[in-house]
Amino acid sequence: MDILETSAYDRRQRRNTSCVLFLYLLPFFASCTLYFFLWIPDSAPSVLAAGIKAAPVFSLALLVFSYNGGRSLMGVAGGLLFSVAGDCCLVWPQLFIHGMGCFALAHMLYSVSFLSSRYSTTSSSSLFFILYLLLWLIGGGIYAYLVPFLRLDPEGDVLVPAIGGYILLIVLMATLAVRTRRPFLLLGSLVFMASDLIIALTKFNVVDLEYEKHTIMITYYLAQLMIALGDVKATLEEDADDLHKWKRS
Repeated sequence: MDILETSAYDRRQRRNTSCVLFLYLLPFFASCTLYFFLWIPDSAPSVLAAGIKAAPVFSLALLVFSYNGGRSLMGVAGGLLFSVAGDCCLVWPQLFIHGMGCFALAHMLYSVSFLSSRYSTTSSSSLFFILYLLLWLIGGGIYAYLVPFLRLDPEGDVLVPAIGGYILLIVLMATLAVRTRRPFLLLGSLVFMASDLIIALTKFNVVDLEYEKHTIMITYYLAQLMIALGDVKATLEEDADDLHKWKRS
């Protein structure tokens, strides 16, 4: 009987947690809707445009912080805040390098978080090692393909090493996300890579993509949402494990 009661309690807790999490996500969905409805970035760069563009990711940073507290500032919440800074910089084309630097710092903090004890893994599989290899081959291949186009840019001397370092960091982040074996983090990192690839291919005139901004921002917001949810889910599972241990003691 105790086991049945515990199981029913756990199901109620999961339902309650899902409802609370959905309420916390309402600002994200509302600000995304506002962004795509107003489409401010098509107008002249402004503080208002930067604020509307950055609002969805800022709401995710608050979500992660509310669940994880101050420790998350050196992890996913901190990465989301650096992403907010990057979003604001990229509203102004002349701040592209600065924006890329902010996102590089975000990937570093994501990587630090994925290495923490909350994401420790004990099992390994050849399938994951193949995926690791594919990620690095894709990253290296993309960089090699982009270099000739980067050299044509007036700032090519800066962009060639800067883009190389950025690709290194995002592939490392994706590798560590795969290592966690958590679907949200894995998919979020892969979608993030896809979003950045589209930016690189279109910004440096490699391809001409219809609905470029729509594709970039939809994949970007989706990637950040999955990374934030993956981190929150890990915290909830950690808290549930601690509760079960306390009940057994």
